[in-house]
Amino acid sequence: MGEKGLKTSISSIWGCGVCCKMSLWCRFRWRWNHSFRVLSLSSPFFFFLGSFFVVTVIGFAFFRLMISPFRNPNLDSFGCRPDSEGSWSIGVFYGKSPFSLSPIELENRKDDSSSAWPVANPVFTCASVMDAGYPSNFVADPFLYIQGYNLYMFFETKNSITMQGDIGVARSVDQGVTWEYLGIALDEEWHLSYPYVFNYHGQIYMMPEGSERGDLRLYRATEFPLLWTLEKVLINRPLIDTSLIQYEGYHWLFTSDFSRFGTKDNAELEIWYSNSPLGPWKQHKRNPIHKSNRSLGARNAGRPFIYEGFLYRMGQDCGDTYGRRVRVFKVETLTTEDYKEVPVPLGIEELNKGCNAWNGFRYHHLDAQQLPSGDWIAVMDGDRVPSGDLTHRVLVGCMVVLLLVTLITVVGFLVGALNCIVPPIWSMTSSRRNDSSWFRARPLYNSKIRRSLSCLIRCCSAVRARLSPSRCSGMLVLCLLCVTGAVLVCVAVQFLFGGNGAEEAFAFKGHYSQFTMLTMTYEARLWNLKLYVKHYSRCASVREIVVVWNKGTPPNLEDFDSAVPVRVRVEEHNSLNNRFKVDPLIKTRAVLELDDDILMTCNDLERAFRVWREHPERIVGFYPRLLEGSPLEYRDERYARKRKSYNAILTGAAFMDSEFAFKRYWSEEAREGRAIVDHYFNCEDVLMNFLFANASSSRTVEYIHPAWAIDTSKLSGAAISRNTQMHYRIRTNCLSKFSAIYGPLSPQKWEFAGREDGWDV
Repeated sequence: MGEKGLKTSISSIWGCGVCCKMSLWCRFRWRWNHSFRVLSLSSPFFFFLGSFFVVTVIGFAFFRLMISPFRNPNLDSFGCRPDSEGSWSIGVFYGKSPFSLSPIELENRKDDSSSAWPVANPVFTCASVMDAGYPSNFVADPFLYIQGYNLYMFFETKNSITMQGDIGVARSVDQGVTWEYLGIALDEEWHLSYPYVFNYHGQIYMMPEGSERGDLRLYRATEFPLLWTLEKVLINRPLIDTSLIQYEGYHWLFTSDFSRFGTKDNAELEIWYSNSPLGPWKQHKRNPIHKSNRSLGARNAGRPFIYEGFLYRMGQDCGDTYGRRVRVFKVETLTTEDYKEVPVPLGIEELNKGCNAWNGFRYHHLDAQQLPSGDWIAVMDGDRVPSGDLTHRVLVGCMVVLLLVTLITVVGFLVGALNCIVPPIWSMTSSRRNDSSWFRARPLYNSKIRRSLSCLIRCCSAVRARLSPSRCSGMLVLCLLCVTGAVLVCVAVQFLFGGNGAEEAFAFKGHYSQFTMLTMTYEARLWNLKLYVKHYSRCASVREIVVVWNKGTPPNLEDFDSAVPVRVRVEEHNSLNNRFKVDPLIKTRAVLELDDDILMTCNDLERAFRVWREHPERIVGFYPRLLEGSPLEYRDERYARKRKSYNAILTGAAFMDSEFAFKRYWSEEAREGRAIVDHYFNCEDVLMNFLFANASSSRTVEYIHPAWAIDTSKLSGAAISRNTQMHYRIRTNCLSKFSAIYGPLSPQKWEFAGREDGWDV
């Protein structure tokens, strides 16, 4: 073969023709094409591609079924996003003294414009700031300034764009029931929080925490409440959460300096004193008062106050996590040379709903002040997750993903899609030509490494042989690994995309509210009732659970594990009409009638409650029915979906107006219908639908689709309606009787999937 033929052959081998002349570009292109073909056709490539597809399908299915239905659609894309600092919001409390404060929902304050009866905490959230056009992730550190009948609340709002704390301000003209966000009162180049506002000699001052700047600054209002100017720098120290009060001839500063040597964060307390808030300030001789125990309440938690001649200081218990709870300390001795304080009970009952409550996990700030009427009002912030929760969830999620990748690699090795690859040079016979100088100088190490690698290869081969998919043992191990992988996928999705696990309430027109749950049962279904109470009492908007006891010996309240009050109403006669009896002890406008054998998520309840607040004149429930035909016939949900419409709601799982519905059911007009209910021991919900439909020409029912629901009577063997067909025939008979008494049912029907949020699909 001549020189020309040799070049032609080589060029053919490189795959680029004679014209390439063995150029560097041709060689690079051949190597790239060859490598891509090998990669695209290799079993490891297809194995990882298939694994990625399977993992994606499992993760997406888990997200759609278990996470997506519980996501709150009220959250704005530019704010209200919980971060590592939490998702703080603000609530209002009232009382005759600072030690008898109760939340606003127990005061039965109303706001008819948003169907909030009663208005419930939190009354101010990041959404309140967002609705006014200011991006915010949370609101915290509230301080009140009382000006006649107007309440001004200054607070930290964390800007969701700059991730910096600014000082916002809101106003209330109805003693804290509703709040109007006014805007940003103070915005500096550094983080601001803890806006302590006070009046001195007719001037309004603010002393915010700005420790990033390295000093403590005092601002004066030039146009209250939105314009402030720097008055002076009080102390050139990075003081944190500083509170001021005048007591026994001096003005006292309670503050913290975490830069002091040997001090733990959130564990240091200092005292300064002066003849004037403007200074000069002197240190207390015992500084630091505390410096090592985070649970002692060293860091301030709000405005100190004087009650019945005694001074009280608010402090944060940070023992478990930052801002776990507020503690109150009674100051027994306060002089320029000595200080002594003792803890006293706060008097605010903690909620037991966990992360479902707005302040279920921590609350770290309280400002209590006396109103002109003599009563006390307080604002408190709260959070449903511990400090650093988001960081923790991301870290755990990433670790699970790493474990999942390792598991997939192991599965690939067992099925033969992947091999234990060891560079050939590591297992070759040692020679001076291919060994490095380090190995030539240390032949003993070279030999040990080769023996170890050889042993590793033999072990891997043995394991693969024993766990081959062709063997029963290998197939069993492979199935277990696949199941474990599916579980890891779900865990990773839950930690990375599932949020904090809270089933939160839904706001309507900026307000939250509460409802009463009512169920009717008897002694044979006590097991269902205990499970019912334990589960639903943790739902965010549930205020009370009323048990209508129709038959048998009533249970003791101590038998229930409940986070809310439980009231057992014992009836004299066993009647289904007792379900809708007028009950003056019910303190909420909304009542959820829910059978004790229905178990669904708190999120489903919260969604339906949100819809009912949009239309409180309707029955809003979870089980649609279709009453149609001539004569009328009672049809179930399956039939209604075939007809793509419904006109009735099963009241055994529905929200309604406690005043309107119950009074109408027990009116003289409904007397004959109640007699039919007693005769058949059935049809009470059919009668309620008739009464609603004939009382209005507009829509009277609305359906919400639950994510899932479990019939617990199947587990306990205490089902009420065992013969479904007979049950429906009785209800059809009731329909004819009700039609004869109250006239024909309205012909209006409503289609499924009519809501924009998709809650009625």
